[in-house]
Amino acid sequence: MPDCQIRPGDATDHLDWIAADIVRRKPDVIVCIGDFWDLPSMSSYSAPGGLEKENSRLLADIEAGREAMGRLTVPIWKEIKRLKDNKKKQWNPRWIFTEGNHEHRAARLAINDARFEGVVGTHLLDVETFGWERYKFEQPVQVDGVWYCHYWKTAHSPRPIGGTIDNRLNKLGFSFVQGHEQGKRYGDRPLANGKTIHGLVVGSCYLGTELYRGPQGANEWRGVAVLHDVRDGDFEPMFLTLRWLCREYTGEELPDFMRKRHPGRDWSHLE
Repeated sequence: MPDCQIRPGDATDHLDWIAADIVRRKPDVIVCIGDFWDLPSMSSYSAPGGLEKENSRLLADIEAGREAMGRLTVPIWKEIKRLKDNKKKQWNPRWIFTEGNHEHRAARLAINDARFEGVVGTHLLDVETFGWERYKFEQPVQVDGVWYCHYWKTAHSPRPIGGTIDNRLNKLGFSFVQGHEQGKRYGDRPLANGKTIHGLVVGSCYLGTELYRGPQGANEWRGVAVLHDVRDGDFEPMFLTLRWLCREYTGEELPDFMRKRHPGRDWSHLE
């Protein structure tokens, strides 16, 4: 599940469809790749007192993300319980949450000012109460030979690796999945030893727009990725767009659904 970047007032209808699809497919592993919370009140890019921070509150940011996380996870846990109660085939997925740079905004305050240590931090998000294993910002986790992290860096640079998937596979040398960047990029590389490594970047799973990207940058891919037949770093990807998920689980086209459920907002970017 790519970056959702939940803020107060955001539409989160897509989380219902994602939860329904997870219940339908019953994957062995569920990965939230980070930046589920946006935490705009803690942004270092927005000037204090500027329009983007007007009326912003950390508590409201945290609660918006927690409410959205409940919307996503409760239907999944209900299905797990239903199967257990009915003594049917058990489904016990592994839940993995890798913190993103937006969640890390909550930790940065204490990093920059030790007086806030233990008071303000990512512990306030309390992702464990929803069932997730938490992996700290920039901490990778490996499952069946595929490595997951919000983004990847080399040992010699503090900046995330960018560019083509081929460039990233050159630098990393293993199968990876990351978020952080809007849109979708994927590539694979068959190796001489009979193995294949894959690179997947999916970083946008939200219905709204990012103001800093402007009108010309609002047409990014939005959706989730399903990894099939995962073994020893090899997998087959399938991409489910929010358009498809809306049509599949509501019977309506995405822009029409959003205009009906959230009138008065501009949903033209979803056309």
